[in-house]
Amino acid sequence: MQIARSWRQQPTNLRLIGSHCPSCGALDFPERIRCARCGAGDLEAHRYCGRGTVVVSSLVYEAPRGFADQVPYLAALVRLDEGPVVAAMLTDVEPEEVAAGMPVQVVTRRISSDGETGPITYGYKFAPVGGGAP
Repeated sequence: MQIARSWRQQPTNLRLIGSHCPSCGALDFPERIRCARCGAGDLEAHRYCGRGTVVVSSLVYEAPRGFADQVPYLAALVRLDEGPVVAAMLTDVEPEEVAAGMPVQVVTRRISSDGETGPITYGYKFAPVGGGAP
C-alpha cells in the first residue's frame, strides 16, 4: 500500500465525486479531464448524492490482489440517481436479498489494510437504503 497515494486520493475515495460538463451538461464518474460526450476540457467537479439502484450484482469468490481477506464479497453495478453507473462492493446485505432495482446508498467502509498493524484504507461501498449508516 502506498500511504501518500492513499491520502491524496482520500477525498474521492470517501465521496462520489465525478465531473460535470458545463458545455453539454453531461455527468461522468469517476472524474475526467475531458467530457466523454462533447470532448470539452473545462469540466467541473460534481459530488453525487450517493443514492442509486442495483443494475446487476455478483458474488465474488476469486478476489484480486489485496482483497483476498474479504472473499466472498458482493460486487455490483449501481446506477446513480444522477445517471452514471458505478462499480462497487455491496455491504450490509445477504446475497440472496440483492435484486436488480434494489435502492442503495453510499456508505464508508474499510476497503483494505496492510497487515494487522499497517494502515487501513477506507472507501465507499453501497448498502440497502435504510440498512447501513448514511
